[in-house]
Amino acid sequence: MVVNLKISYECGACFLRQAREAMDLATDDDELKIEIINDIFKYLSTTFKKGTNSNKTGSHIHNLIKQKTHCHDPYINEKKLGNDIALKYLPLAQNILKENDNLENRVKIAIVGNILDFGAFELSDDIEKFIKDALGKDLTVKDIESFENSLKKHDNVLYMVDNTGEIVFDKLLLSKIKEYDMDITIAVKSEPILNDACMEDAINTGLDEFGEIVEIGAGTVGYVDSEISDEFREIFNSHEFIISKGMGNYEGLTEIDLSSKDIYFLLCAKCNTIANDIGVNLHDMLLLKK
Repeated sequence: MVVNLKISYECGACFLRQAREAMDLATDDDELKIEIINDIFKYLSTTFKKGTNSNKTGSHIHNLIKQKTHCHDPYINEKKLGNDIALKYLPLAQNILKENDNLENRVKIAIVGNILDFGAFELSDDIEKFIKDALGKDLTVKDIESFENSLKKHDNVLYMVDNTGEIVFDKLLLSKIKEYDMDITIAVKSEPILNDACMEDAINTGLDEFGEIVEIGAGTVGYVDSEISDEFREIFNSHEFIISKGMGNYEGLTEIDLSSKDIYFLLCAKCNTIANDIGVNLHDMLLLKK
């Protein structure tokens, strides 16, 4: 089933909030910011309507800001902050596994990492509190039995990561997946956008210990099918089993035909638009089979 979602009236305010934060990170030039926000207003006035692709719209806005400010990676410090926060709470996650090292807890910890998202939250939000609270919560949707059956059934998996910081927690799940004697391909962004993980981030975090790291061929918010490279499309098409992290990948992947795929979405519902689309509450954590 292909879902044509997912833009709602709330997305407009979110686009502008992200734009403000990205501009503030990228430049101190107020006149330039006025010029850029005018460009964004003009763009949204023609594109923001029912049926608009949310990921593509957000990607255009962030890439416009990067081009106009000549700042290749506005969120570079926030990416480091995300890693620092994840490393701070990694011992707490490891203590949970000491008490009960089962697959469900490994999945939950990987999803808790998805909270480290400077696209969904404001920079002023207390993300550390969100993480600490989430580690004590259960999954709202947990297709664990089906997930484990897929781990046993397949020989390889495509693991599509999301944010820096989050990938620190991903390592705990990836190490569990390796126990199923499975070849893992790990997909990252090709260019910086928000605090999404790129090749350098993944290698610095040690994800290459668990499998081959590949780039999707684009620097987009989430997954945008029209923007990926031919090389990554071959990789994507060759995998029947896919693990997708985060809301952006959920948004993009559910807009294409996945009928031939055994795909699982691991995410925290961090905005009302996605929560309503799935039928869960805000901040619920999900292991959701397509």
